[in-house]
Amino acid sequence: MDQGLSTLKPAAGAQALAVQRAQRRAQWLKAILPLHWISSALTLAGLLIFALTGITLNHAGSIEAKPVLRSGSFELSPADRGAFARGASPAESNARAPLPPSLHQPLQDRLGLQWAAESEAEWSTDEVYLSLPRPGGDAWLRVDRARGSLEWEDSDRGWVAWLNDLHKARHTGQVWRAFIDIFAIVCAFASVTGLLLLALHARRRPSTWPLVAAGLLLPLLLAVYAAH
Repeated sequence: MDQGLSTLKPAAGAQALAVQRAQRRAQWLKAILPLHWISSALTLAGLLIFALTGITLNHAGSIEAKPVLRSGSFELSPADRGAFARGASPAESNARAPLPPSLHQPLQDRLGLQWAAESEAEWSTDEVYLSLPRPGGDAWLRVDRARGSLEWEDSDRGWVAWLNDLHKARHTGQVWRAFIDIFAIVCAFASVTGLLLLALHARRRPSTWPLVAAGLLLPLLLAVYAAH
């Protein structure tokens, strides 16, 4: 009888320990799972866009792009000539300053272009040049200060180029770059919580760690091969 009781005690202790482990695992799942699906939901659309633009960037030479060009030139009015004449001092070669405030909105309306009022142009004795790069396109305008004429050009390379430039944060400004930084942090968080979920389920899924190792080693080996 005593021998039977001594046999049952270790078994009961092992069972209690297994129950405690299961409870801890359930608590971890309950805590991690909401964090993972929320971070995954927040980054889903962005991940799809960055994945697709990764393909388009990798095959940029095979994707034809026909830019849509607009250009023109016109003579400035005497008042507009005076505004440019009163700009940066002609003595300052290649000075940088915004266009005259009085011409900011009228020029945008006439050219069909948009730029910030604080965008700086290059002022020299002979001309004023404003470069207006943007995602998926480019534009510029040049003012001949002596003749009082304005020449401009605008090119649009299409939505694929626009998405590619967003992927690279090219000519996007500080707001988009800040978004990419935050997006990258949330993606990293989703990856870490996903790894924790894999660890919690690994005992029931033997292929978990071999697949994780393959996902780690394959890009590493390909990167080493490409470097050589």
